[in-house]
Order: sequence, then C-alpha cells, then structure tokens
Amino acid sequence: MLNNDTDVIVAIATAPGRGGVGVVRLSGRVDLKPFIVGLLDRPALDPRCATLCYFLDGMGEVMDEGIALYFSNPHSFTGENVLELQGHGGMVVLDRLVARCVELGARLARPGEFSERAFLNNKMDLAQAEAIADLIDASSIQGARSAVRSMQGEFSDLICALVEKLTELRIYVEAAIDFPEEEIDFLADERLLKNLQVLALDLRDVLSRAQQGSLLRDGMTVVLVGKPNVGKSSLLNALAGNEAAIVNPIAGTTRDVLRERILINGMPLNVVDTAGLRETDDEVEQEGVRRAWLEIEKADLVMLVADATDTDDPDLRAIWPEYFERYPQVAQSVMVVLNKIDRSGHSPGLIEGRERTFAISAKEKMGVAELTEYLHKSVGFDGDCEGLFSARRRHLDALQKALELVIEGKGQLEMAGAGELLAEDLRQAQQQLAGITGQFTSDDLLGRIFSSFCIGK
Repeated sequence: MLNNDTDVIVAIATAPGRGGVGVVRLSGRVDLKPFIVGLLDRPALDPRCATLCYFLDGMGEVMDEGIALYFSNPHSFTGENVLELQGHGGMVVLDRLVARCVELGARLARPGEFSERAFLNNKMDLAQAEAIADLIDASSIQGARSAVRSMQGEFSDLICALVEKLTELRIYVEAAIDFPEEEIDFLADERLLKNLQVLALDLRDVLSRAQQGSLLRDGMTVVLVGKPNVGKSSLLNALAGNEAAIVNPIAGTTRDVLRERILINGMPLNVVDTAGLRETDDEVEQEGVRRAWLEIEKADLVMLVADATDTDDPDLRAIWPEYFERYPQVAQSVMVVLNKIDRSGHSPGLIEGRERTFAISAKEKMGVAELTEYLHKSVGFDGDCEGLFSARRRHLDALQKALELVIEGKGQLEMAGAGELLAEDLRQAQQQLAGITGQFTSDDLLGRIFSSFCIGK
C-alpha cells in the first residue's frame, strides 16, 4: 500500500463531464521542474502564486489556457511538491493534459492516493482523511458540517485525549507491577478506580456522539415488511414525499427490493420496500420473499406494516410469529405500523398501552408526522448536530471494544486485584483507539479505506 517515493502521480481532480473549470493535479517528492517546463509556456512558477499561462503539448502547440499553481513541499495538501493546472472543464482538454503529464513521466493516481500520501506524510491522520471522503459524499447540510469538524481534527482530538488518559493509567499500573517493592495496593488506591470510571464515562460520551455522527453519514436502514397489499409501498411514498413505488390494489405488486434514500428533518433514512411475505407457488414472488428476509437480517429497524381493518390484535407475536421463530432475541428491532386507519377508526399516533406500535394512514398522511418523530427518538437522533463529527462503523467498533476492555479491566482489578490483567486490557484498549487515527493500522486496512475515495482526491 505504501507509495513509491520517486513516483509523480497525476489525476483529474474535478468531476467528469462538462464544466467551466477542470483541474489536473500532480504530486511527487521529486522536483517538478521538468513538468513545469514541458507543460507551460514559462520556465518557472513562484510557489503559492496563481499564474496565467498556456498549457502546451509535446509539439509545443497550445492545448488550453488557464491557471497554474505550484506548492513546494511540505506546504501542500499531500506534503509533497504539487502542481495544479486549472483549465476549461471539457474532458478532451483534461484528458490531453493528463496524457501529456504521463508522457513527461508521471503515472495515473490510484483512487484516494493524494489523500493517502497526505496521511503517510503526516499532513493529517486517518480519521481526518476519511472525513474528506465523507464531506464529498455528504447527503445533508448536517452531515457536511459533521464531516468538516472531523476534517478539522475535532474527532481526532477527542481520541488523542482518550489515548493520553489510557497512557497515564498504563504508566501507573505497569510501574506498580515492575516495581513491587513499592508495595502499591491496587485495591486500596481509590484514585485508580475513580480514573478508570471517569475514562469509561468519557468513552461512552464519545461513542454516543460518534453514533450520532454515523447516523448522519450512513443513515438508518429501515426495512418495510408485511403481507401483500397492506400498504408498504404507500408508506414508502409517504415517507419519501413522492411516488417512489408503484401502488396498486392487486396483491403482490412489489416483487423485488426497492430502495429509497430520504432525509427526514436532517436524518438520512435508507428505506427498503420488500415483497409481501406469504406462501406462494409463484417462483418470482418466492425469490422476492427470500430477498425480503435477507434485508430483514441487515436492517437497523424492521417496520412491520399491518392492515388495521384486518388485525384484531396488534401484538407483534400475534401478527408475525415467524419472526420470533427465526430471531427470538431481536424483537426490539421491530415496530408495528397499523396502516389504513382511515377505514378502521383508530386514532393516529402511538397506540396507548402498546410499545412500538403506531397507527397511521399512509394514503391520507394521518399519523405519518408522528411516526417520523418517533423514528428520531427511537435511534437517539435529536436533530441537534452541534458538536457532532463524522464517524464510520470501524470507529464505532473500536470505541465499543475499548470501552468493553476498560470495563473488563476495572472488574479484574476490583474482583481479583489483577494488575497484570488490567494492564493488558488497557494496552489493547489503547491500540483500539490508536487504530482510529491510524497510529496502529495495517496496510490492508489503509488499502480498503483509500480505495473507496474518488480518483484525484
């Protein structure tokens, strides 16, 4: 994964297609003077100054006119020498510029290689590098703001503070183990136990904020399931605010998985409409049912839609016993939505005495606003994005594992006075957190992360 220090890489840094401006970017540790001389109608550029010039091909003919910017190391995005050519945004022009750079000795950059080099040259840590991709992919204003905070280092600063606390605890514990003549009694040292408790609380706080940031980045996956013709597609349309799915009174209209990404008061939702769950001899519909169960297994929240005119008891066990047979331990990931209350006489909203059971009319938009508000609260999304930062699944996993290790180590100390076991748990927790910023990160993980970036970034 580590790049070749002698390589000069080149890529188009702007989105493909027609545009007013297109940017070609080069980066390398070596002197870029041969590229400046071979590409421009002038022999040198002043660092960090925009220069209007002609871009030339190998025969000296003008390919385009634009702005050239030169950044000398380490004062650049990558920490290397960087040359940016800002010309007109036609693909033919940009492709010719890239081809000319390759003629002069550059190679085409891999996806994310500019950000990778910035990370490897200590211009940013791994969490900040990932935040760049999150900012580009942000689907909401709140998500973009959270990505900017991570890019500016707010998330990394919190992680570094946690690592520093872990380091101080490790120094104390390991010193006591290495110098037993000091006779430090772990159990009698209330300060150590208190510091472990404070560390666990700090980890919980950062994890909670990271979970909110992850929601802003990835969204919550909500899978709509139920028997045919109960109104799943109508509910999808009501949540999306448009006719995303075909609605028809004929049962079994939806036979495949339909996905729609929507924003509800700033919270991204990945809503998945599925085929009606029923026994059938139709092979196509059978495949649709099989795919529905696959989506159920991956869902953050399963929304069981039932017909209010056909359901005497809205209890989940009564209307969906198959779910309990398959997943007896995860019933809390399901909420019941009684649809078509415009025909049944139910009052819209949360049904009194029934936890996680809502009454709505998707067709008439009755109770839909209350349902979306409940979705916010059910996942802990409060709409206040101040102080949140962009976070990914690997960040959440590392924070959760670090928290579990600290709690386990504290228990070892309290129950058995096992300082050695506490020291090992603290060491592993520190490694988990350091992996977030890239201090301890395998090349394989780096490859997976940066390969998901766009080319030119």
